[in-house]
Amino acid sequence: MAKDKSNYLLIVEDDPGLQSQLKWCFDGYEVLIASDKQSALTQLRRFGPPVVTLDLGLPPDPSNASVGLELLAEILQLAPQTKIIVVTGNDDRENAIRAIGLGAYDFYQKPIDSEILSLIINRAYNLYQLEEEYRKLLRKGELSPLEGIIASSPQMLKVCKSVEKVAPTNATTLLLGESGTGKELVAHALHSLSPRSKEPFVALNCAAIPDTLLESELFGYEKGAFTGAVKQTKGKIEFAEGGTFFLDEIGDLSMPLQAKMLRFLQERIIERVGGRQEIPVNVRVICATHRDLQELIKTGQFREDLYYRISEITLSIPPLRERSGDALLLARNFLEKFSRQYNRSLHGFTAGAQNAIQNYSWPGNVRELENKIKRAVIMAEQDQITAEDLELESFLNEGNDITILNLRQARDQAELNAIRQALSLSKNNITNAAELLGVSRPTLYDLMNKFGFN
Repeated sequence: MAKDKSNYLLIVEDDPGLQSQLKWCFDGYEVLIASDKQSALTQLRRFGPPVVTLDLGLPPDPSNASVGLELLAEILQLAPQTKIIVVTGNDDRENAIRAIGLGAYDFYQKPIDSEILSLIINRAYNLYQLEEEYRKLLRKGELSPLEGIIASSPQMLKVCKSVEKVAPTNATTLLLGESGTGKELVAHALHSLSPRSKEPFVALNCAAIPDTLLESELFGYEKGAFTGAVKQTKGKIEFAEGGTFFLDEIGDLSMPLQAKMLRFLQERIIERVGGRQEIPVNVRVICATHRDLQELIKTGQFREDLYYRISEITLSIPPLRERSGDALLLARNFLEKFSRQYNRSLHGFTAGAQNAIQNYSWPGNVRELENKIKRAVIMAEQDQITAEDLELESFLNEGNDITILNLRQARDQAELNAIRQALSLSKNNITNAAELLGVSRPTLYDLMNKFGFN
């Protein structure tokens, strides 16, 4: 492994013998040594090591963990993304668990086995690299090819693949999914990946506009068409000329307007309210709804011929509860976003909060999650977001705080999340994903088989 600025490993240990042993165990890293709290903070500020091993027993009181835990909190305050591996004695499991609750990445109990500790450090470093690459993409706004869609679950990756195939075409596309699942984001992705990407993207929500006004919003109106129509005005469809027109909640469209939408889709012409001139328009149409259109057709509330016109391609957006792992991924993204927005120094979620996020069913989907995180960032009184901050304390399963700290389960979960993110960032290119993770292609294949990837 090349020694560069990002390859530093800080070892905080006051025992000279262990310092020497650990320094020569990790020849793939640029090892820094600190024997007390102050020198550790100095090294942190100077070199910014991605990974730190921390002995909790530090001077001036090496017999207990108070100084080590203080240092842990200060490191995470200065550099929240640092992966801290707490090294403890065999009889100090309680403080190790406290450290995990404060935000440590992992813990390791003495005596030191350099091979096992190296494995933990390598995994921490690889996860840091992956998260750092992800943060760079967020900062640049380059979450291509699907800008704004944050996902690593197989369910959403399947949707993303479909979007990449459909986007270059002019096929009229219907997006189905519960409220808050991100249908408009998917519509934006279809537009941004299409040949029309430099032309307008115009959206209209049928449920947000009274039926009496919706026709003029869609098709525009001529001067004098009705009281208050003092000048000729274009509708949303005309404003989307050359680009994409997104009609959200089309299931709420009235039957008379459904007939007019059908004519527009068949002939690609419109007539403004109060006018007789036929106006040709060149737009790509994307529709969305949270309603069951097949059921509406059966009850006579939606035209079957219109349904077939708008559903040349149909994409179903899964609810958040069915997107394995995405809730935590999205939660971390929203935490970073709102922490910057409100100038809060927060470094992640407690184990209880992570459990609650995963256990809650999220009936409001991504929109509800975003609102919960926003509130928590504003109201949090600690350095980490708790289940109480999220108002999700009732969704903690009994004993889950202990279960999530099971070392093997925690490592497996970290590996699984890292693999999903790597595959997402590399567009499922195994070679690139392996490079992101810092492992060989055969190793990545083994891990994918282990976790049941197809």
